[in-house]
Amino acid sequence: MKNYLILLIILYSQISVANSDDDRLFPEIPLYFSKAEKINEFTTRIPFKLVDRLMVIEGVLNDKKGNFIIDTGSEALILNKVHFKTYRFNYEKKGETSGILSTVDNPIEKTIKNISFDNLTLKNKNSDVVDLSHIEKSKKIKLLGIIGYAILKDYEVFVDLYLNQITLSKVDKSGLKLSKEGYLETIVDSINFTLKKHTIVLKASINKQKVTFGLDTGAEFNQINSRINKKVLKHFYPKKRIQLTGASSKKIEVLYGDLHRVKLTDKIYFGPMKTIITNLNNMNKAFGTNLDGILGHDFFAQKRVIINYQKEKLYFIKYPFIKE
Repeated sequence: MKNYLILLIILYSQISVANSDDDRLFPEIPLYFSKAEKINEFTTRIPFKLVDRLMVIEGVLNDKKGNFIIDTGSEALILNKVHFKTYRFNYEKKGETSGILSTVDNPIEKTIKNISFDNLTLKNKNSDVVDLSHIEKSKKIKLLGIIGYAILKDYEVFVDLYLNQITLSKVDKSGLKLSKEGYLETIVDSINFTLKKHTIVLKASINKQKVTFGLDTGAEFNQINSRINKKVLKHFYPKKRIQLTGASSKKIEVLYGDLHRVKLTDKIYFGPMKTIITNLNNMNKAFGTNLDGILGHDFFAQKRVIINYQKEKLYFIKYPFIKE
């Protein structure tokens, strides 16, 4: 069963799917990312912009120019119902879909025969068709869709907030890059992770207290479960309470502050990260996980990271020294 989590940090609301007689989706939709740069036969580099704290790339789908969010927390490729109509024969899935949204029941699923990332072409990819209008309004962008695990899993994914770009390198079933060319940057460390369905699960510690995190490029803030060990919460320094608004305009209040002393290993550690405290029970139920928290934007802001889904491994790229 698929499930979608929320964009604005776990706010739950129902999202309708296409079901009217005049709803249609064109059967073959080529997708182009016009700013993509082909490095070699198997590698493509795509620049992104930060919208608030989300990684957004520009693209063209069915002659419509707009934006796509890069979201490792989403299971599927998602198209925005607002911009793409569906044929009646596109079936509603029995179940749910998951990721940057709240839980969505029975989304419409569509197979896209050709998806082209400029010089990079993908074939026969399934997409979910969901109403993303609430994200468009919140972020003030034309949102065509969300790029999730279903697309990213076939690549080694280099997420670089230092240069604001994402590099996709095609891999085989063992996770070996098809390109023989290495990275120009230096890999300084690596760590294994566990893939729970589509969720990257990391073992970590906060001041020697063991915790389990999910890793999500679509999380604008780190999240810590309100039911976590109190010894962990001693290293969360609250600043204020903030209100977050979901798709149905429902507001919830959460405690916002800085989380200190997060470590993956003795060599891989982090400075203070912007974090909210919230109840993660619904998220864990949706993802089939038992997470103590989510590592989001601040994780990637502090570390240049390569994700290899097939090897279930993260690699860390050295930051250049910057002279003041």
